[in-house]
Amino acid sequence: MENRALARNFSGLSTPLIADAALRLQLSILIAPPGIQPVIPGKRLAGRALPAKHFGSVDVFLEAMESASPGDVLVIDNGGRKDEGCIGDLTALEARASGLAGIVVWGTHRDTPELRQIKLPIFSYGSWPSGPQRLDPRSEDALRVARFGAINVTRDDVVFADDDGCIFVSADTVEQILKTAHAIWQKERKQASQIKRGKTLRKQLKFADYLEQRRVNPGHTFREHLREIGGAIEE
Repeated sequence: MENRALARNFSGLSTPLIADAALRLQLSILIAPPGIQPVIPGKRLAGRALPAKHFGSVDVFLEAMESASPGDVLVIDNGGRKDEGCIGDLTALEARASGLAGIVVWGTHRDTPELRQIKLPIFSYGSWPSGPQRLDPRSEDALRVARFGAINVTRDDVVFADDDGCIFVSADTVEQILKTAHAIWQKERKQASQIKRGKTLRKQLKFADYLEQRRVNPGHTFREHLREIGGAIEE
């Protein structure tokens, strides 16, 4: 699926819906370690991963952008370091000029006021005023794989990010996951509308019947009940 279609299909969805869809389909997804946040709350991001390992110099980001396609997401592996802001306003401006959809960083950023003015979706683990004071040897896979916690992200992955976090999905499964996420969203919106009209979720899901079934059969789970009535909100 192309980047434009990814962004369009993710519009109106969320990372929790992507996670729920993958769980329902029993497909693997990779979730970034907790704590990643958008520099500008409310920003959202969807696109193919453009991995880059950071070794102390900005040139690796510029080189990654040389081969970028419009709508790609720069995924930066800075080892989860919080003692250096590995990107700032110039990298963000260059990413925007290169047509990137945004940036996600396993590490921190700086130049926060400028980044907010630039308005490119950027996700990181916070801010730090000092830039890198090091220059480490560059690995051969610097532009092929970006580590993100225990995750290895490649160009075969798709990035989804919002206020709830960041998820990486294999491009081979993304279409199926998005389709299922839309179906879950429609069901949940219908349930939400009924709650607002006075029909509680307990009534919709026949919760009293579930409690009675559980009384008779203590091993009967709520998920089994939901599958029986076709009202699954979790899997």
